Amino acid sequence: MSLTVLAITFGIVFLAELPDKTALASLVLGTRYRASYVFAGVAAAMAVMVGLALVAGQLLALLPQRWVEGVTGLLFLAGAAMLLFHHGGEEEGHAAKEPSSNSFWKVAGASFAVVAVAEFGDLTQIMTANLAAKYDDPLAVGLGAWLALCAVGGIAIAGGQKLLQYVPMKVIVRVAAGVMLLMGGFSLFKAVTG
Repeated sequence: MSLTVLAITFGIVFLAELPDKTALASLVLGTRYRASYVFAGVAAAMAVMVGLALVAGQLLALLPQRWVEGVTGLLFLAGAAMLLFHHGGEEEGHAAKEPSSNSFWKVAGASFAVVAVAEFGDLTQIMTANLAAKYDDPLAVGLGAWLALCAVGGIAIAGGQKLLQYVPMKVIVRVAAGVMLLMGGFSLFKAVTG
């Protein structure tokens, strides 16, 4: 397992997930229920979503290397465009039915369901699939992505509003989009030059 691939994956996924609806859902759930129960559900949902992304990435990796570079480059550019042009207002629509009690299983289950639905086909899931196809190290990519998603969920649950007092959301979105543009440009360059 490559620590470099793990660190690259962690950084990219962490930055992209910060302005995401999943982080906001975690924040809302964390204000209503016991934080540890919410985190257990969020972490489990993230593990399932990362697993699905790794499978998609392995399928993508079956293509010839130049095609993989081209497809991942285009997907990274599309992801950057999504961050820059489609951000905002999408937090609504992923509301959960509140659990009928505050038991561990009901709160963790509701948190799992909300986050799994919000994360399915999400930008960070697509990015994880891209990284799994780009680097032949699914363990490092999977662990890096899962740790990043759990870190963002934990930060959101513990008080994500504090971060926004110090770092404007625009800055977070722009940094994540910039990294994705660089990765996309590099992948396309490698696809063209072989």
